[in-house]
Amino acid sequence: MTPYVIVATKGRAAEVAVLFDHLAAQSTPPRRTLVVGAGPADVAGLADHPRGAAIGAEILMADKAGLPIQRNVGLDRLAAEGCLADADAFVVFFDDDFRPAGDWLQRAGETFAAMPEVVGFTGLVLADGIKGPGLTEAEAGLYLSGQRPGQPHWATGTEPRDLESVYGCNMAWRAGLVAAQRFDERLPLYAWQEDRDYTGQALKRGRVIFAPACRGVHLGVKGARSSGVRLGYSQIANPIYLAGKGSMRRRDTLEFVARSLLSNIVKSLIADRSADFPGRCRGNWVALRDLATGSMRPERILDL
Repeated sequence: MTPYVIVATKGRAAEVAVLFDHLAAQSTPPRRTLVVGAGPADVAGLADHPRGAAIGAEILMADKAGLPIQRNVGLDRLAAEGCLADADAFVVFFDDDFRPAGDWLQRAGETFAAMPEVVGFTGLVLADGIKGPGLTEAEAGLYLSGQRPGQPHWATGTEPRDLESVYGCNMAWRAGLVAAQRFDERLPLYAWQEDRDYTGQALKRGRVIFAPACRGVHLGVKGARSSGVRLGYSQIANPIYLAGKGSMRRRDTLEFVARSLLSNIVKSLIADRSADFPGRCRGNWVALRDLATGSMRPERILDL
């Protein structure tokens, strides 16, 4: 199996540089690594990275920032070069702050080879800093080496299982799937729930699973994320949009919306400063107002 890696990044060139080191240390290195930014600062210094040649690194630029847009730029390049026509190839999407274990890509290839009905998967998350202050590189190293036990997380376990959504920080897809399917560019910027949307489309073509052999750590770096107001709007607008296109069940949509509303209100009242919860509340209420007037759409966050 031949791995290709795509990394969409915004304002985190330093984090991508560390990821390059992890990719170069893989037991099965990637054939190509495409880094897609939206401006020179996003990729500063990466073209001269000492391990770039070992991982087939190439720097690409999207016309504008946005996770789906940038990922699609990478897929379009691979498609144009015929890489996605290889039945034994697969494409891995890593967040710039994801740190894969040294055998992640090897285990990914073994997973696809052993389970031909599987079109995509997400790996085991040893630790995730997204809901807290974030994790350091040193902490990630402790989890990866086994010196620190893994944290509780929905993406843990010892056996493969079917999923309704992968975790976008680390996901792998067969070349045949990504050759025919792109990320929805109507989900702008950070693209809340883009991984669930992509999974919903992929499930029409085969199984999507949790693959415990592919282990890693998500640092949850806080820089370069969307504002609280924008994220709050997306927490309402994006699930409702996905329900309308059929990639999220209505029951799940109601659960997502209700959980976001309640969490943001409670954390605003207790003055939780780990994120901009008052801003998220404002975004929630703007989305609900737009829903009532029939003007709600994911792209609205670009005006907020």
